[in-house]
Amino acid sequence: MSTTQTRQKTVNLTPNPERSRAHGRKPSEWGLLAVAVIAGVAVFAPFGLIILNAFKSTQDYSSHGPLSWPTSLSIDAFINYLGRINFGQAFWNSLIISLFVAAIAVVLSLMSAYPLGIGRVKANGIVLAVLLVATMLPHEALIYPLFYGAQATGTFNTVWSVIIVFSVLQAAYGTYLLASVMGAIPKELIEAAQLDGATRWQILWRILVPILRPSLAVLVVFFFIWTWNEFYIPVVLLSDQSSQTIPIALATLRGQHNIDITVLNAGSLLSLLPTLVFFLLFQRTLVRGVAAGAVK
Repeated sequence: MSTTQTRQKTVNLTPNPERSRAHGRKPSEWGLLAVAVIAGVAVFAPFGLIILNAFKSTQDYSSHGPLSWPTSLSIDAFINYLGRINFGQAFWNSLIISLFVAAIAVVLSLMSAYPLGIGRVKANGIVLAVLLVATMLPHEALIYPLFYGAQATGTFNTVWSVIIVFSVLQAAYGTYLLASVMGAIPKELIEAAQLDGATRWQILWRILVPILRPSLAVLVVFFFIWTWNEFYIPVVLLSDQSSQTIPIALATLRGQHNIDITVLNAGSLLSLLPTLVFFLLFQRTLVRGVAAGAVK
């Protein structure tokens, strides 16, 4: 037998790791994989229906229903949607409100959580419990004082009324979360920095912020998406059309007697795309933050 044939047999006898892992999976692993696939399909199904019906004509939707494939791709629903509302102004209002709330709420959460999680604040557990209860209050219970407060401060019908309200509401949840994370940081790390002469401000920004970077990134993403999708408080505080957000503009498509489903789907798709793009872009930053924290 030649040397070449012997090498070929040796290569063929070498086990394939991927094939071995595929055949070596346990039934429980296959079950978890099946559950994950089903959950993924269930989560994507509503989004898929929106895309499917957004590119249908009104006649196509009326004739074949929402589950059928479009007979021809049509952008009439998008043209009608953009013709009915001032999408550019609504998009700008939503973007400004969401970005400002995400930035302000994260900074407020960090500054408020620092004395609660690291400092020696008395009854900090009670304070955190109050903040947690505040996040559970329904917006209907807050709307009357918020409405009269916006009128008294002159911020009614301006984006600043919504920015101030949601910055405080989101910061309550962020403070609770960051204080819990800071409480798990070893005290020896803080004491070592104090022995080296670091001030409280330096401990916060040079030691705690790099450690909390993944948590801060998660809060930024959540605060942006939550604020973008808010409807009840903005629809009360922003009654003027020039200050309305995308969810409010989308709600104006619902007439008293008829609703064009294709236009509604087109508007829903356009309103979802910015949050989806923001999440995908920020996901890379989140992964880099987790990797940097692991290395440190």
